[in-house]
Amino acid sequence: MAAQCVTKVELTVSCENLLDKDIGSKSDPLCVLLMSSTDSQWYELARTEKVQNCLSPKFAKKFVIDYYFEIVQKLKFGVYDIDNKTVDLSDDDFLGELECTLGQVVSSKKLIRPLVLKNKSPAGKGTITINAEEIKDNRVVNFEVQARKLDNKDLFGKSDPYLEFYKQTATSWQLAHRTEVVKNNLNPTWRPFRIPLQSLCGGDMDKPIKVECYDYDNDGSHDLIGTFETTMKRLQEASHSSPCYITVFFFTQHLSDLLQVVKEYTFLDYIMGGCQINFTVAIDFTGSNGDPRSPQSLHYISPQGVNEYLTAIWSVGNVIQDYDSDKMFPAFGFGAQIPPNWQVNHEFPLNFNPANPFCAGVEGIVEAYRVCLPQVKLYGPTNFSPIINHVASFANQALQQTTASQYFVLLIITDGVITDMDETRNAIVNASRLPMSIIIIGVGGADFTAMEFLDGDDGRLRSLSGETAMRDIVQFVPFRQFKNAPSQALAQSVLAELPQQLSSFFSLLKLKPPRDPAPS
Repeated sequence: MAAQCVTKVELTVSCENLLDKDIGSKSDPLCVLLMSSTDSQWYELARTEKVQNCLSPKFAKKFVIDYYFEIVQKLKFGVYDIDNKTVDLSDDDFLGELECTLGQVVSSKKLIRPLVLKNKSPAGKGTITINAEEIKDNRVVNFEVQARKLDNKDLFGKSDPYLEFYKQTATSWQLAHRTEVVKNNLNPTWRPFRIPLQSLCGGDMDKPIKVECYDYDNDGSHDLIGTFETTMKRLQEASHSSPCYITVFFFTQHLSDLLQVVKEYTFLDYIMGGCQINFTVAIDFTGSNGDPRSPQSLHYISPQGVNEYLTAIWSVGNVIQDYDSDKMFPAFGFGAQIPPNWQVNHEFPLNFNPANPFCAGVEGIVEAYRVCLPQVKLYGPTNFSPIINHVASFANQALQQTTASQYFVLLIITDGVITDMDETRNAIVNASRLPMSIIIIGVGGADFTAMEFLDGDDGRLRSLSGETAMRDIVQFVPFRQFKNAPSQALAQSVLAELPQQLSSFFSLLKLKPPRDPAPS
């Protein structure tokens, strides 16, 4: 699966206290940006200009990078003293470098780090500062639309009108939005809707927009009632001159738009504005996994130190850890009998410390799993609802804040069919109203049809009582689809929807980032 570029990010670089390699003057620094490809080779993306005779340069040239949330994008900033006109930097004095990930940069917004030499020793007192800014047009147009005196295209009854808004491209008109159908009404009022300015006119207020009004027919032969072209600039001017209403005629009909251009925060606005992603892992220790000492067991750790559970933890955790400042992650098991009383437990900490279930980084989760495995007895049943409700309780506390300060991601790794499906459905529907997403990775060869049901791609999940989930928060994938895929493919698949889930939730609740994400 090809990763979707979330947005473009502009990086601005400056340095302080660089090493002085020139006699009689100061170093003439340049910064080069390299990125690591999937085969771990470094390749050059771009270079800044050279700043003459300066040990604390502020580089004017920006680096622009496509940002992918679900991939670990490794960056290396190298600083050189340029003494000649050749392109080959090996001829120039090396002043220091920084290796980091793009995730670390955007979650910090302003990353300040010491420069190191090739042997990892400090490059004197040299530091590098990287400022990240999203390149975006995050304006959104809010429409409230009604029409009057539309033509009646139906022999029996009245027209069933709907609207289509089109963006002009180089070769054609591209559909940007379609309203709902208003049944049997020649004076319809459509539900308020919003269209990103980028989708409507590419952010260009003078670019033509086309609106078409149709009479809906079940057989698909919709009748055109009328059409017009305009621009956002004309719409705005008209709305200002006639108390926020504009009148556009469909021959004998007219359409009124109450429109408002508003700012909508993006995923990176929330991240750069201080929103933390809290990552929790839950591991299935039910008996169907098989005896961990047997090579046939899904919990068997190979001589290379891996199994499907560990691979899933590493894959997803390596991406998400860049978005949590303290990198302390709670990790739980479920479905096992645990010491000392050997009662079945469905939310026990992997480190057996209920007061402090946190593990230091992804490495800490892996270590806790390895230590825990021989100490528990695999049992059953497979109950998801306790751990979902556990994380939901923390998400609910975070929701009491007045800003979008925290979002919770629960990774459940399981080998089998859920035993408490009704309770799990209820738990997910409740969690859909909270700042929370659930990733389920199915390991082994079981039938995961029930898991597909929880992933609301085919329609919103309903609780047992018929309550509908506010949004789709579950992403399920079977691990077996990724056995022969590149190492980053699993994380790409399960994390691709997360940026949109986070930003749309906070937007729905009109919650702003903890601090203004505007560039500093």
